[in-house]
Amino acid sequence: MNDDALLAQARLAADRSWSPYSQFPVGAALLAENDEVVLGTNVENVSYGLTNCAERSALFAAISQGLVPRRFKAMAIYAPKVALISPCGACRQVLVELMAPDARIICQGSDPDATRVWTLAQLLPGAFESF
Repeated sequence: MNDDALLAQARLAADRSWSPYSQFPVGAALLAENDEVVLGTNVENVSYGLTNCAERSALFAAISQGLVPRRFKAMAIYAPKVALISPCGACRQVLVELMAPDARIICQGSDPDATRVWTLAQLLPGAFESF
């Protein structure tokens, strides 16, 4: 699956966002090693600390469905209300632990010309790893 197709899936996921407090929808599309795509969206809670980001929602759903961690090839993240989105610090740490080491993270906001593709090492240099 190419980046544009994966971003289209992330846009679909953003449409499913539950973000009544921030009005800041985010969608993620996770590409597994078998080319299955698992979607995730941000789900807010009035107590913001209990909110779950789209990136973690997609990863946790994939693992819950039986897909194997550390073998996910790519993730596209889309947020329509900013020019460019990137994962928060908590998500970056989870991505490092659950994605393949060479996975690509494709990020896009409202400005398609600002789309960026990062490696995990670029997103979180010196990440904490226990393996």
